[in-house]
Amino acid sequence: MNFPLYIAKRYLFTKTGNNAINIITIIASFGVIVGSLALFIILSGFSGLRTFSYSLLDVSDPDIKITSKKGKTFFYTDDIHQTLTKNSAIKAVSKVIEERVFLEYNDKNEIAYIKGVAENYTSITQIDSVVSMGNWLDSDFSNIAVVGNGISRKLSLGILNFGAPLSIMVPKPGVGFINPNNAFYKKDVQIVGLYSGTEEFESKFVFVSIDDAKNLLRYKDNEITGVEIKLKDNSTADLFSKQLQEQLGNQFKVQTKQQLNEVFYKVINTENFVSYLIFTLIVIIALFNVIGAIIMMIIDKKSNLKTLFSLGASIKEIKKVFVLQGFLLTVLGMLIGLTLGVLIVFIQKEFGVFMITQNLAYPVEFRFSNLFIVIATITVLGFIASKIASSRISKEFIEK
Repeated sequence: MNFPLYIAKRYLFTKTGNNAINIITIIASFGVIVGSLALFIILSGFSGLRTFSYSLLDVSDPDIKITSKKGKTFFYTDDIHQTLTKNSAIKAVSKVIEERVFLEYNDKNEIAYIKGVAENYTSITQIDSVVSMGNWLDSDFSNIAVVGNGISRKLSLGILNFGAPLSIMVPKPGVGFINPNNAFYKKDVQIVGLYSGTEEFESKFVFVSIDDAKNLLRYKDNEITGVEIKLKDNSTADLFSKQLQEQLGNQFKVQTKQQLNEVFYKVINTENFVSYLIFTLIVIIALFNVIGAIIMMIIDKKSNLKTLFSLGASIKEIKKVFVLQGFLLTVLGMLIGLTLGVLIVFIQKEFGVFMITQNLAYPVEFRFSNLFIVIATITVLGFIASKIASSRISKEFIEK
């Protein structure tokens, strides 16, 4: 057996005659356990939160969206249709019409967006899965709409209020004098469903059929504001968007889901990184206890070190004893902390012990990448702490 490793294990697992050193070692071990546990749980929590947040974007945004660079609208030509239908990476394509509108219901007003969607829109996003009350749009009926819970609350609007329709109004285009009594195109719709989602999304859209939106806005045939695309494999979205941009030309803007929600993605990733730094700092503080425990052990074993030095052990080997002791102490605490952390994550995932709301458990997700990050962080910091503590050993210190 390696001589320094053998001595390090003896010092680590054998109680000393000094109870203070034993207590300091226990405290150091406890600090590493708690630090590893907290770091892994925080990373798992943010992974779950990121996955949950991204699932909300699957409801509100497509994998790819095509819009016009100049002006609000463009014409969906045969060339565009052929380009999209011949692309084997595309699973579904849907035309949409979006426009800012003025809503009125029972003397209450709100500004939102109308979104006219085709019959196959539910194959682009999972919007129909978050209809919390009522139903999604039915192609057999016209002048119906689905609104967000946010709009519903602001306007005190429910579903199937046949006596009081929701009025959707959009200003008429033009210049010069405008008659205030006839300044808007108007359409009355009945609400058949309410959808849920993020706070912004719930307060943004009134979904109607694309034909109703076209009639309200007086658009021409095949005049739309965007094309939304569902990919067979959304992991290739970045490469696909670049290729499609080259095919369509500079008059169009091709954006991925991440580009459509650039600020959101940056906030989520920044929060994750900042939380990692904060809890890494906590681990560093905990490792000061390891440094203290090793230094106390060095002082306590000074007479033994003098004996080892006299028997031929080099200063380098003696330093290695305490480097290995501190490293083993850190790794042992880390393994216990990670075991508890993995157990807590799986319990939360299966049983939802900690709840955000009455019906929503705090999302967590087990990832091997998080496990690797914690192992790498604790191992490196533990090794550095052990090196710092062992640097006290010198020939002069042993011979005093």
